[in-house]
Amino acid sequence: MAPSTSTTASPLSRILLSLPKPNNAQPSRCAKAPSADSGAGAKKKNLVFSRREAAATALSTVLSRVLPAVAAQNDVASAATGECALETTPSGLAFCDRVVGAGAEAVKGQLIKAHYRGMLEDGTVFDSSYGRGRLLTIMVGVGEVIKGWDLCIAGGEGIPPMRVGGKRSMKLPPELAYGEKGAGCRGWEPTSCVIPPNSTLLFDVEYVGRASS
Repeated sequence: MAPSTSTTASPLSRILLSLPKPNNAQPSRCAKAPSADSGAGAKKKNLVFSRREAAATALSTVLSRVLPAVAAQNDVASAATGECALETTPSGLAFCDRVVGAGAEAVKGQLIKAHYRGMLEDGTVFDSSYGRGRLLTIMVGVGEVIKGWDLCIAGGEGIPPMRVGGKRSMKLPPELAYGEKGAGCRGWEPTSCVIPPNSTLLFDVEYVGRASS
């Protein structure tokens, strides 16, 4: 006579009792042994997986190096093209301070270090110290650079001088830039110039600090 099942069995015990019983039967002596082909197939699959893992690792390494650089470039581009309300002066020069520096003001006749990016009105970058990875060293306020730069950095005509650590964007009319001649010309045709005649120029300037003479 089979033992009766208790009516007070817990839910957990009922689940356990309903599980299939393990098969204790011995494996058949006629069971087919794994073939050499199946072993070779397994090795081939392992080799494929190894190659995929190696490729994934290499790609991850490349991306870990490339993406930060791309992000940095995008940050620079965003800083250059972000919205900034320009204030126009009587001379036609327009400027805005993206960052007001906390250091000393630039003084006329002072040798300074600066980073900059110069663009045409269509956004074409014609020169950039950021791209070269080298600061520009100039004397401001004495005509060593175009007039718009002297006004932008050393101040004048209602424009405050920049402070160390400051970042300023400016828009220069042709008469405060390279005028009718343009710049970087390789021939008589205006199209041969890096900066065409009568170009309005856009600059982003970062005043890094005084330079040792």
